[in-house]
Amino acid sequence: MSVYLLDDDDPRFPPARLASPDGDGILAIGGDYSVPRLLEAYAGGIFPWSTFRGRITWHSPDPRFVLLPENFKVPRSLQRVLKKRPFEITVDRAFERVIAACATVPRPDGRSWINDRLRAGYVELHKAGFAHSAEAWAGGELVGGLYGVSVRGVFCGESMFSLATDASKCAFATLAPMLFAAGCPMVDCQTRSDHMERFGAAFMPRAEYLRRLDAAVRRGEETDWSSLNAPLRRRGLPC
Repeated sequence: MSVYLLDDDDPRFPPARLASPDGDGILAIGGDYSVPRLLEAYAGGIFPWSTFRGRITWHSPDPRFVLLPENFKVPRSLQRVLKKRPFEITVDRAFERVIAACATVPRPDGRSWINDRLRAGYVELHKAGFAHSAEAWAGGELVGGLYGVSVRGVFCGESMFSLATDASKCAFATLAPMLFAAGCPMVDCQTRSDHMERFGAAFMPRAEYLRRLDAAVRRGEETDWSSLNAPLRRRGLPC
């Protein structure tokens, strides 16, 4: 297995198919969280996950955990919660607060990959129109949400947080059908989680994921995230 050292002045990556076939699918190390490099990574099926001795590690796991539109479902228990509308759901209202909150979520190893450098890079990616968030509010307070990267219509989920029961799940359950209705061909969940499995996500061979991603990149259709708040307003800000 080879791990490639990235050129600090060149945002390009080796092909994702060369990533490790086992475990976390590590591909490369080095580089930065600049907007050009992040866009190059996500368009190629690669994402930053952690750091090693201060250097970013870049990954493309095999298999990939993916949610396809035809497999999307809302668990019955969450459907009952949604009917009560305990939260106000918004899109891109508080990106910086969402990613900051995600950085505080306890991890099994006691650390978070969402460090200050990464946060700064994704805030710039958000300002450039490629990183997005969905928020859940209760009583005017931010109580949950999620963020990710949109590349040619594919939404690559990064992290979520909840300060109230089911808050982030309600945010995703509201966001996902709007994305699919807007033409999103898949939600990249990257690695398996119980939450996403309950929504219908399943493993997909990396080769198949990369084929679908390449097709989306070639089509070149971006989701108009600025339009997603309109159906929320018409529906009375569901949840």
